[in-house]
Amino acid sequence: MKTDNIFIGTGRRKSATARVRIFPGSGKITVNNKDIAVHLKVERFIKMATAPLTTVSLASSFDVEVKVSGGGSVGQAGAISLGIARALQLHNPELRPPLKKAGLLTRDGRIKERKKSGQPGARRRFQFSKR
Repeated sequence: MKTDNIFIGTGRRKSATARVRIFPGSGKITVNNKDIAVHLKVERFIKMATAPLTTVSLASSFDVEVKVSGGGSVGQAGAISLGIARALQLHNPELRPPLKKAGLLTRDGRIKERKKSGQPGARRRFQFSKR
């Protein structure tokens, strides 16, 4: 979906969902109306979230606005990354091959496995007692 040079992408990871809007600008990234460094805090997560922009060397030519909810820091960083990659692909379909090669357009479907009844966790069993 594009509207007047605004490109929108949605990213999901674990239980986090990110709605991303990119538009031409100076490279400012805001997450939930805060700077990305304030929201994510850890340098590794910031690099993970901005990986699509650095992969295609467009980090300084787009402003990014993100609304993210759910999950923790790792899930939110992954969701932001996928959202940015999808929005960049809408902006320019020629960016798809480098983004795909870097694995940035693939949705990571791993989510937490549900707890089963009669067990303390998803796979863990209660200790067996012979006597």
